[in-house]
Amino acid sequence: MDSLINSLHPETLISSFGFIGVLLILFTETGLLVGMLFPGDSLLFLAGLGASGAASQALNGVQLPIIGLLIGAPIAVITGSQTGYFIGHKYGKKLFDRPNSRIFNQAKVEATQKWLTRYGIGKALFLARFTPFVRTLINPMCGIIGIPPKTFFIWNSISAIIWADGIILAGYFLGESVKDSLDTYLLPITLLVLLITTLPVIFELFREWRTKKDWS
Repeated sequence: MDSLINSLHPETLISSFGFIGVLLILFTETGLLVGMLFPGDSLLFLAGLGASGAASQALNGVQLPIIGLLIGAPIAVITGSQTGYFIGHKYGKKLFDRPNSRIFNQAKVEATQKWLTRYGIGKALFLARFTPFVRTLINPMCGIIGIPPKTFFIWNSISAIIWADGIILAGYFLGESVKDSLDTYLLPITLLVLLITTLPVIFELFREWRTKKDWS
């Protein structure tokens, strides 16, 4: 079990598979259920570090192309999400017909539909990008409940670009600023970025709590 966890660590994944590996992992995380095992936020952040002057310290000398990441990462996320949407639209209902399905069940369809109704497709997809597991599951769910393909594609693309390029650039610029002392700052910076990437969800949960409190 420990060896599996270590092999899925973002630093190990990038060091082992490089630029193409990053794109394949992003596609898998957003397009296939097995992708729930992969660390999307921290992978993007370390990929940004791997494109900066701190790459030799962060990723055992693996240098990633910043332009390739800024173009390729959103494309991989968009393509993966569209694949998940297609799978849900084409085959999802058959999965939900299985009463003992642990991942796909009618309760999750209804919960996702309520979430999409509450936030709208754009906000829901944006928040899902910053939420592990949800960013994998929401794509087939959107296909299952019948979100229009054009609407899904537009918001999928916008949220993918903001999420992927935003975190990559955060890693890149922080790597450039602390490249001479990365070992000292890598852990706190990584934790800070992971906290920042969860802020949209935390803010939304807090806003909901305040709204419920005001109505109670």
